[in-house]
Amino acid sequence: MKSLLNTENNQAQSKYGIVTGASRGIGRSIAIKSADNGVNLALCCQNNIDALNTLASDLREKYGITVMTFQADVGDPSAVQSMADQILQSFPHIDYMVNNAGISIIGLITDMSVEDWNRMVSVNLSSLFYMTKAIVPSMIHQKNGSILNISSMWGTAGASCEVAYSATKGGVNLFTKALARELAPSGIRVNAVAPGCVDTDMNAGFSEEEKRDLCDEIPLGRFASPDEIADAAWALMNLSYVTGQILGADGAFI
Repeated sequence: MKSLLNTENNQAQSKYGIVTGASRGIGRSIAIKSADNGVNLALCCQNNIDALNTLASDLREKYGITVMTFQADVGDPSAVQSMADQILQSFPHIDYMVNNAGISIIGLITDMSVEDWNRMVSVNLSSLFYMTKAIVPSMIHQKNGSILNISSMWGTAGASCEVAYSATKGGVNLFTKALARELAPSGIRVNAVAPGCVDTDMNAGFSEEEKRDLCDEIPLGRFASPDEIADAAWALMNLSYVTGQILGADGAFI
């Protein structure tokens, strides 16, 4: 009986979190930051499962935490529900949920196909609804939780040749603000970080000249590192009286 009580107490005191799009970039850095703070994790990605499994193994060895991995398309509601069911069967509660998975397509709106538009909406925006619908009931039951959405400065300002991306991230911002109001009575906080130019694979398509030109427009004079965005995300996730906020992390670009 004593052993069972100790196990239950340990589970109650332990922290559990979910990070989507965790195999690289900002998601990977948030996963590492969370692990460094003792959070047991469920991580998912769509394509880079080998990289994700390697990360999970490293985190288990270094921090002694539980790490689950999933290869799932968060733009597919059935895939999200299946993943959520497995997570909720394994974790006693969810303290953090980070909706980071996203895609970008650069080009004129007149050249964008209907399929590309629908795909971007499903991954960047609809995934938040799917994840929320699947996970939030458990947070409501425990009267606690912190949700962090990864937006973009273009969700506030809009970007030429990134109309669809800007539109979805603008949707993320208002989803965040509205959901924060809805879930606040249940003790659940919902916030977003809106990064600017970050040194990730998503921005690897820029030439060195284009990167220099962008840096010239950024008052801080450089791209952010994924770890810097993770630091901002972790801080925001743990501010107990802050909810419904979109934290700009763009070096004063906008």
